[in-house]
Amino acid sequence: MDNIIKSNMNTIKFTSKTTLKLNGISYKGYNVGELPNSFGFLYNEDKDSYGKSHWFNFKGLTWLEKTELPW
Repeated sequence: MDNIIKSNMNTIKFTSKTTLKLNGISYKGYNVGELPNSFGFLYNEDKDSYGKSHWFNFKGLTWLEKTELPW
């Protein structure tokens, strides 16, 4: 019994064709030509803004975490 490795399975639930929930976190899928301007950089000093530096590819789309707008 000591040699058994416990691993957690990720749960994926598609809420629509381009949105999903992975372990309770919402993601939106983008085609390559539709990626937002904030994709692929950490910080822009000129505009004082943060980009999206974490993503994953699944089923032909690039998935980025959805950000909820405060208003």
